[in-house]
Amino acid sequence: MPEPAARSPKAEQTRASIAEAAMRLFRRDGYDKTTMRAIAREAGVSVGNAYYYFASKEHLIQAFYDSIQAEHAAAASTLLAGQRSFAARLHAVLETWLQVAAPDHEFAGQFFRNAAEPTSPLSPFSPESARAREASIAVMAQVVDGSDLKLAPALRRELPELLWMVQMGVVLFWVYDDSAGQARSHALVDKVVPMLDRLARLSRLPVVRGLVDDLLDLMTTLRSV
Repeated sequence: MPEPAARSPKAEQTRASIAEAAMRLFRRDGYDKTTMRAIAREAGVSVGNAYYYFASKEHLIQAFYDSIQAEHAAAASTLLAGQRSFAARLHAVLETWLQVAAPDHEFAGQFFRNAAEPTSPLSPFSPESARAREASIAVMAQVVDGSDLKLAPALRRELPELLWMVQMGVVLFWVYDDSAGQARSHALVDKVVPMLDRLARLSRLPVVRGLVDDLLDLMTTLRSV
């Protein structure tokens, strides 16, 4: 498949049409029941052409990840401008994600059982999801870097990834949240953010610093295994 920089405008349009057709069918018929043949027919292209741009349905979900992440990053960037409070910045980013993802709540529940499989390319921890994952961690880095937090350098380096893991917890809760408008997910963000803000600020205290060092050492160990 050509890299994005090498694609012609027509190729980009075809690729976008296939992705949009897939999302329509995923939302209407469900992820499992939708085939690449049906996606090609919906997009008005040959099956071979559909496979040329997307090797599988999983690759189409990766395009969805990339799309929603780009939308989230753009919306969050506007809210972060001029805001220094760490709590306010983190709340804005998590809330914005819930708002951006809201139209796809039902669809997310349909394919989550596939994404939850550790070996699935749909997992947010998979190599295939690296681009969306790194983009999301980069947003959390913006949250930290532009905030009023005073942190030890080692914790500052690791905090964006830790916050991304918190976001994954919010996402998991949201997937299963059947309250009206996923009100419980919004309440979760409202409660979790002040707790994280206090914990981050306490990290400089000598009595807490040892626990922080242990956490950072654990992360280093897990990456090396």
